[in-house]
Amino acid sequence: MLKPLPIGVEFFEEFKKKDYYYVDKTLFIKELMDKKGKVNLFTRPRRFGKTLTLDMLRCFFEEGSDPGLFSGLKIMEAGEKYTSMMGKYPVIFLTLKSAKTGDEESAFEAIRKELAREFDRHSFVLKSGALSREDATEFLEFRDRKKKPDQYRDSLKFLCECIKKATGKNTIILLDEYDVPLESSFYDGYYDHMVSFLRSLFEGALKTNRALEFAVITGCLRISKESIFTGLNNLKINTILTTNYGEYFGFTDEEVQNTLAAYGLEGKYGEVRDWYNGYDFGGKNVYNPWSTIYYVDDHVAKHDAFPVSYWANTSSNSIVRDLIERADSGTKAEIERLIEGGSIEKPVHEDITYGEIYKEQDNLWNFMFFTGYLKKTAERFDENKKSTYVTMKIPNWETEYIYRQKIMSWFDEEIVNKSDRSALFNAMKEGDAEGFEREINRLLTPSISYMDSYENFYHGFMVGILSGSDEYVVKSNRESGEGRSDILLKTGDVFEKAFVIELKTVKQERKKPVTLELMDEAAEEAIKQIDDMQYTDALLEDGYGNIGRYGISFFKKRCRVHYRDGYLP
Repeated sequence: MLKPLPIGVEFFEEFKKKDYYYVDKTLFIKELMDKKGKVNLFTRPRRFGKTLTLDMLRCFFEEGSDPGLFSGLKIMEAGEKYTSMMGKYPVIFLTLKSAKTGDEESAFEAIRKELAREFDRHSFVLKSGALSREDATEFLEFRDRKKKPDQYRDSLKFLCECIKKATGKNTIILLDEYDVPLESSFYDGYYDHMVSFLRSLFEGALKTNRALEFAVITGCLRISKESIFTGLNNLKINTILTTNYGEYFGFTDEEVQNTLAAYGLEGKYGEVRDWYNGYDFGGKNVYNPWSTIYYVDDHVAKHDAFPVSYWANTSSNSIVRDLIERADSGTKAEIERLIEGGSIEKPVHEDITYGEIYKEQDNLWNFMFFTGYLKKTAERFDENKKSTYVTMKIPNWETEYIYRQKIMSWFDEEIVNKSDRSALFNAMKEGDAEGFEREINRLLTPSISYMDSYENFYHGFMVGILSGSDEYVVKSNRESGEGRSDILLKTGDVFEKAFVIELKTVKQERKKPVTLELMDEAAEEAIKQIDDMQYTDALLEDGYGNIGRYGISFFKKRCRVHYRDGYLP
C-alpha cells in the first residue's frame, strides 16, 4: 500500500506518526553537531523544507520527545555520540511567519502571541520553585500577554534564564522564518520599528545569553548584520552560496528518482527534472521539494496530468513584479535573455537590507537570486572591485512559467490598460496600414518578448492591445474555413466592417540580415494565407459583408503591416 504524501504537512512528529512518505534528512543533525556552530543561520527559498527541518531538530533534542520518531532513520546509524543527545535539552521553537500581516499592530500582536505560547509551553518552570517571586510574576505577565508587544524585546533571553534556573540546562533556540516580519513591515511601512524590535530580541537571546546552548535560524534572505544582527560575532551564516549543508534543503536527484519509483512514476523522471530541478545550493544540485511532492500526488491520482507551477502560488511573487515594473531598457533585455534560456552576470551582496532594495537595480537581482527565481551557473571574485560575481539563469520550467505569466500580467496592466489606443483603432478601421503599423510599433517597443516562443508572444501581444475596446469583440484562434485564423474582430453590427488578422514571424538565418523587404514578403504571405484558407468564412456566415484583411509580420521589436480591403468570394 502506498504511503500518503505529506501535502501541507510541516511538522516532523506528524510525518512519522501518520506514516507519511518521508525523504530522510536526519543527517543534518549530525553535520550540525559536528560543526558546533553557536548561532547558525540558514537561508533558502520559500517551501524548501525549513520549517520541517527545524521541527525535526526540536523532536530530536527536546526533553520528553519520543525517540521512536527516529527509528529506522539515518541519524540512528551515525553512532552513540549523536544518539546520546536525544531528548537532552530544553528547546524554544519560535516561528515568525504569522507576522506577515497587513498592519503594524497585528504584526506585533502575532509575534507577542508566538512568544507567549513558548512561555506557556515551558510553564513547568513555575512549579520548580527555582524562580524568585519577581521572576515568576514577570514570567506570568509574558505568558498571559499582560505586557505590551514592545515589552517582549528581552523575553527570549529571560525565558532561557528561567529554564536554566529550573533545569540547570542551557536551551536550544530554533527561530523559523525570521525575515518574514521584516519583509512585511517593509512593504507596509513600519520597517524601522520592526528592525529595532527584532534587533533587541535577537541580540539579547543570541549574543549575551549564557543560558544558550546553540541556535538555528531560518529565512529566505541573509539580512545585514547592521540591521538586526548587530555585533553578533558568533553567527555562522549558511546561504545558497555556502558549501556546507547543500543537500538538506530540497531533494537530490537520487531522492527524486526513489520517490518516483515508490509511486510507480519512473517514466515521469524527465518531466520532473525539467520542471522542478536546477537549484544549486552549496554546490549540490537539488529539486524544489514542495513542487515535486505535489507533482507526485497529482500524478498518482491522474497519471497523464499536466505539470503545474505549484511554487507560483506559494507567495505573491511581488519581487518579480517590482523588477519588471522598474526595468529600464537594459534590464528588459536581460529579462528577455533569461527567458530565452540565456544567463546574466551580477554582483552578489549577501548582506543588503530591505531598505536598500530599490537603491540599485542589481539589488533586485540579488533578491531574485536568493529567493529562488534564479540559479547560479558560475561564480568568480573580482579582485579590483572586491566583489563576488555570479552568473545566473532561470532554474527550470516552473520558474520560467512565473516569469512569463507575470510579464504578460504586467504588460496587460502597464502597456495595454494604461495606453491610449484610439489612434490604433482609428487606423485599423480606416485601413491605414502605415498608421496601424506605427501604433503597433509604439506599443511593442517597451514590451518584453522572448525568442523561443515568438509566435505565442506576438499573438498574445496583439490580442492584448486589441482587447478592451467598447466597439470591437476579439476572437482569437477561432476555427474558420479550412484552418484556424489568428484574430477576428467584429462589432455587434453586421453592416460595420469586420477584420481578419494573420500574423507571421520572420526568423533570422545564420549570417543573413533581416530586411524590410523580407518582412513585407511575410506580411503578404499572411494575407495570402487568409485568402487561401478562407478565414473570412466565419464572418461571412455571421452576416458580415464588409471585411478587411491584415497581414502583419514581426521581427524583434518591429512589425510591418499590409492591408487588403474586401474579400475574395
